[in-house]
Amino acid sequence: MSIEIRKVTANIGAQVLGLDISKPLDEEQVTAVRDALDVHKALVFDDVHLDDEGQQAFARHFGDLTTAHPTVAAVDGAPNVLPVDSERGRANHWHTDVTFVLNPPQASTLRSITIPPYGGETLIASSAAAYRDLPAPLRTLADTLWAEHTNDYDYAVPDEQIDEEQAAQRAQFTSIKFRTAHPVVRVHPLTGERGLFIGGFAQRIVGLSVGESRKLLDLFQSYVTRPENILRWHWSPNQLVLFDNRITQHYAIDNYDGQPRRLNRVTVAGDIPVGIEGKESYSIEGDASHYTSVAE
Repeated sequence: MSIEIRKVTANIGAQVLGLDISKPLDEEQVTAVRDALDVHKALVFDDVHLDDEGQQAFARHFGDLTTAHPTVAAVDGAPNVLPVDSERGRANHWHTDVTFVLNPPQASTLRSITIPPYGGETLIASSAAAYRDLPAPLRTLADTLWAEHTNDYDYAVPDEQIDEEQAAQRAQFTSIKFRTAHPVVRVHPLTGERGLFIGGFAQRIVGLSVGESRKLLDLFQSYVTRPENILRWHWSPNQLVLFDNRITQHYAIDNYDGQPRRLNRVTVAGDIPVGIEGKESYSIEGDASHYTSVAE
């Protein structure tokens, strides 16, 4: 059976049919998936029957794996698998995975484990479409800017709303502090597309005050989160989503009344981001060599 790529929305997302990802892929199949990912940014595979080992084997077709996370614990016995579990916290904010390190993952895979009976969708946004949407003066401005990304930031949640478990999770997340400067406009290494490389870990524009930075970041972010640029994926059992972490953001919607929800995440090591002038991102604080190699 030949591979079929079925587009889901105009700007992002496609379903991949006719490919059994529980088996090793040949070079032609890997190329087909990679090409589809370059075009559609996020790919959905239905009726997959994978365990943690199988998910890791699939992700390895696209490069070396990272460990689960720079600071958060992995699944027992599977150091490359992160449990995205509602019991351990909820990532209901827009972000690109682990942008606070020098070379964030190039790609992420999410596999459905426990799905609530309603809600729990994942939103994935195209930052390439967002960049294309910018009016010319804003695009010119964005091209010149750099932003500091950090895992140690103000969550803007009153202390009285944080229980001991949440406080412990937050302390673990920031147990190693990272700060990295990335270009606000990143050039994709394979396609040459430009995308807004910001999201929740981007806290300050280099050279601007916190207040000035917030206004600009919020303005640029409003283009990322336009409904036309978003894939809203409602999970089913035995699904896997592969998305390009270099040119997307995502958000897990907390709309399932506290019922169990779990996905397992495996990520592929990435390259160091590059801006439109060819300058690479640079680390300010924190060494992530225990977490990821650098893709060439």
